[in-house]
Parts: sequence; structure tokens; C-alpha cells
Amino acid sequence: MSDLVIETSGLHKVYRSGRRRILAVDGLDLNVPPGGVHGFLGPNGSGKTTTIKLLLGLTRPTKGEMRLFGLQVPAQLPQVIDRVGAVVEEPHFFPTFSGRKNLSLLARSIGVPRTAVDSALQQVALSDSARDDYRGYSSGMKQRLAIAAALLKDPDLLILDEPTNGLDPAGIRGIRDVVRALGESGVTVLLSSHILAEVQQLCHSVSIVGDGRLLASGRVEDLLGEKVARTRVGVADPRWARHFLQRAGYDVTTEPDHLVVEGHEHPEQITRLLAEKGIYVQELTVVRPTLETFFLKLTGPTGAPVGVASSNEEDS
Repeated sequence: MSDLVIETSGLHKVYRSGRRRILAVDGLDLNVPPGGVHGFLGPNGSGKTTTIKLLLGLTRPTKGEMRLFGLQVPAQLPQVIDRVGAVVEEPHFFPTFSGRKNLSLLARSIGVPRTAVDSALQQVALSDSARDDYRGYSSGMKQRLAIAAALLKDPDLLILDEPTNGLDPAGIRGIRDVVRALGESGVTVLLSSHILAEVQQLCHSVSIVGDGRLLASGRVEDLLGEKVARTRVGVADPRWARHFLQRAGYDVTTEPDHLVVEGHEHPEQITRLLAEKGIYVQELTVVRPTLETFFLKLTGPTGAPVGVASSNEEDS
């Protein structure tokens, strides 16, 4: 049996829209290892939310296989669903009830002990606001309460679909802290998000999809190639600086007002070499790869549109 928490193989989903058949997921192979935070990234219309709904049994695949904790879904979903918590759509809470009362009612309906409410509130840092009415919560607090509701079952897998959408910086920071703590506690978090800087800070691994297909997957540092040093170098005479650096075996790219140097372990090597040639560095900045740059290389600056299914596809 596989030790993967989430595993899909050849996953397809086709929707009917009038006379057209829209291919939302196109042969997706998704693997999510246990523990930590796994980013699920893609442009709008790339199939992220559809994939999440498929995994949760909210819609059925056209073809392909899915497994959660090694069990095939949707066939064996009842056997595994108690290990899964999710926030996919905006939750509905009673506005005049407190956060605690809302969670208590939900806990009673799903048969979990009242102690689970206190634990969930603590995990999302809402214990001090638990007695306040839900209608007075900020957007970030409302989203954290939704996550608390998903944590009532003490799940091993938490699926979050764009949890920071529409939040201000303080709200985003609050969700970030919650997600980081959950990942460090041993919960596997599948985080769908379009805020790539947040994902780069939080995620141990990512899967990037476009047009319903997997484009890249792996540990963040491996995908970004952070072990390859790139340094921005500013000098008064870039032509001679480039000449000496290339003779020393470095890869050098000339930009309008600086050089970009690759092929070194430590930036001070560049400073020392140029100083020996009488060229003094005015700027030396390590250029760190970003997930946004990698993402845009894969998907394009505007993202990939959703596909249109061929006539031999069947929808369900």
C-alpha cells in the first residue's frame, strides 16, 4: 500500500456547458506525501477546485483513479472521510451566535466531544474571541473559524482552497501562522493558493497545474534550484568585468545596468577576483529564485485557459 496521503492517476473531469464539453481536469497525476504543507498551484481555471471537489466526493470523475491514505475514492470514501477536514467554500455560521456556540453545535451534529471545540479554537488562535458574536468577526477571524470547524474531527489531512482570498495583510498573516503550525504538528495540509509569496514561505512541496494537467511537482528548493548561486553585480566598467569573470569560468549575463553572475559558491569570490584586476564592485546582491518566477515560466503571465474536451470524451 502506498504511503502517499493523496494520489491521483489519469484523473479526468468533463463538464457540460450548453453544447460544449469543458475539460476541467485532464489526466492529472497528483502525489502528496504525508506531513507538512503541500502547495497546490495553478492559474484560474486550471482545475484546482475541481480536483479538490473530486477528492472530497462532491463531484464524480469522468475517468481516472484517486486514493486517500491508500484507499480508493469515491468507493471507499466513507472509510476515510473522518480523517479529512476541508474548507472549500465559504462556510455558513449563525451570525448572532458566538464562535464557540457555532462550533459546539457543529461538534454535536457530527458526534465529537465538546473538548474538541476548545482544542480547535486554540489551534486557530481564537480562544480569546470565542465568546464574541460571529457577526463581529473580521474576515480573517471568520476564515480561521472555518478552519477550526474542519479541525473538530482532528483530521490527518486538511484541505484548504484559497483560504486567504479577500483577506487583508493581517488576515493573511493569521492564516499563515495557523497553517504553518498545523504542518509542523504532523497534519498534512493541501493548500490551494494564488499568493505565491505565501506559498513559498509555507510549503515544503508543491504541485503546479495548468489547463487541468500537472506541470511540475516536488520540493520547493529542488524546483527553484536554490543551490545554484546567482548574483547581481554592479561595476563602473561592466565590459571588462564580464571579460575577467568569463575567463574565470563564470556564466555572465549583461543586463542594462548590471551583470548577473552564475557558477560560484560564495559572492565574495566575485569581489576578490575583480578587485585583483583593479575593478571595484559597487553593488553585490544575491538573486534568490522565487516561486512566482518559476510559476510564470510554466504557466505564462496570464495563465492557461480551461480546455475544451474533444468529442469522444464523456461527462458525468
